[in-house]
Amino acid sequence: MKYYIIAGEASGDLHASNLMKELKVQDPSAQFRCWGGDLMQAAGGELVKHYRSLAFMGFTEVLLNLSTILGNLSFCRKDISEFKPDALILVDYPGFNLRIAKFAHQAGFKVFYYISPQVWAWKQSRVHSIKKYVHRMFVILPFEKEFYARFGIDVDFVGHPLHDAIAGDITKTQSDEFRNKHRIGEQPVIALLPGSRKQEIERVLPVMLEVVPDFRDYQFVVAGVSSVGLGFYDKIIKGSDVRILFDETRELLRNSQTALVTSGTATLETAMIGIPQVVCYKGGQLSYLIARQLIKVPFISLVNLIAGRQVIEELIQQKLNRKTLSKSLARILPGHPDRTRILADYQELNKLLGSEKASQKTASLIISYL
Repeated sequence: MKYYIIAGEASGDLHASNLMKELKVQDPSAQFRCWGGDLMQAAGGELVKHYRSLAFMGFTEVLLNLSTILGNLSFCRKDISEFKPDALILVDYPGFNLRIAKFAHQAGFKVFYYISPQVWAWKQSRVHSIKKYVHRMFVILPFEKEFYARFGIDVDFVGHPLHDAIAGDITKTQSDEFRNKHRIGEQPVIALLPGSRKQEIERVLPVMLEVVPDFRDYQFVVAGVSSVGLGFYDKIIKGSDVRILFDETRELLRNSQTALVTSGTATLETAMIGIPQVVCYKGGQLSYLIARQLIKVPFISLVNLIAGRQVIEELIQQKLNRKTLSKSLARILPGHPDRTRILADYQELNKLLGSEKASQKTASLIISYL
């Protein structure tokens, strides 16, 4: 069968690529055409557009790039019509994907959605589009099935695909091997995860770097994304005494004492690996003010949302500064009570997230529904 898959960011590229691998196991004749990244291409997809050309964050950024976005939508509709897939599989990325869902449904294509948009946090009106235009939704967070049931939508909870990604990651090098491989010194490591989009990196990473002089017994290593490019990071880091490790975030986390993490899927990944963290977020001021009026949940990190309480500290907008970040980081280093409590809470979190094989389950369900 022919599958057209759309993912708009790095995490979507990861989860979509694992789903593609499982679809190929269960459907050896599978053909893939996709919008995504290097991982989806490596999994056998014919890449139409890379997610780095699609990543626009916030209200003002979307307005400034509206002509590009509209052009992409028009091109995507035409491309789907020409490819004539048996299934369109949408991966998160709701601003774009829900518009494509409407088109595809009206054009007679079967529409599946893997990884729900965060409609439970804001823009709940999108639920009605999902109900009308999506044949079946596969959700990865335990509370989402109950949320959709309130709107009369039966969805499939498949567990979180990060279980598969982490379990299948063979780069489980221990400290000495890690240090030798990447020529990192003997000091314990603090990981900096500033995100995968240029807009979030240039807002958050400079603040993260401000606390480096406050922790001279540690070395800081940035989890870089190769699609962003070394030159972009160099302009921000300048003379700071930090290292960059590209495209090996999990290996870096496993060999770190703690982490500073931009909000998003990375907060959940950090928790699942078992690394205490502080969540950092800073958006454009206008976008933040608008979002604050619209968001309906008490936390921004998936860790806290799934737990239903504050497990890790969130420093948002003005609260994200050198003084507060330095204090928060100090509280989760070895020897502090908060660290012990966080690690215990992580164990409970993992129980809520279900077992492995989310990609396998989703592939089986898609084929059965087809």
